[in-house]
Amino acid sequence: MTVNGHIENGKIVLDEFAPLVNGTKVRIELLASNSDEATDTEDGPTLYDQFKPIIGIVKDLPPDFARNHDHYLHGQPKK
Repeated sequence: MTVNGHIENGKIVLDEFAPLVNGTKVRIELLASNSDEATDTEDGPTLYDQFKPIIGIVKDLPPDFARNHDHYLHGQPKK
C-alpha cells in the first residue's frame, strides 16, 4: 500500500485516510526536499563518485592488475 502525505509542524500528515492501527510498521521515503542541500539519488552516489578523489593515485601497477588483483594481493593463480 502506498499512501501520500506531507510534513506539517514537524509531523507526518497523510493526505488521505489509511486504515493504520497503532504499531503498524511503515517506511518513509522522501520524494522531495525543500532545503537547499543536495540529496543523493535513491541508490546513493555511484562508485565512481565515491572513489573519484583517489582514482589514478597509485602509479606503476602491472598492466593486468585490474584483472589479476587477487594474484598480486593474495597469491591466487592469474586469470
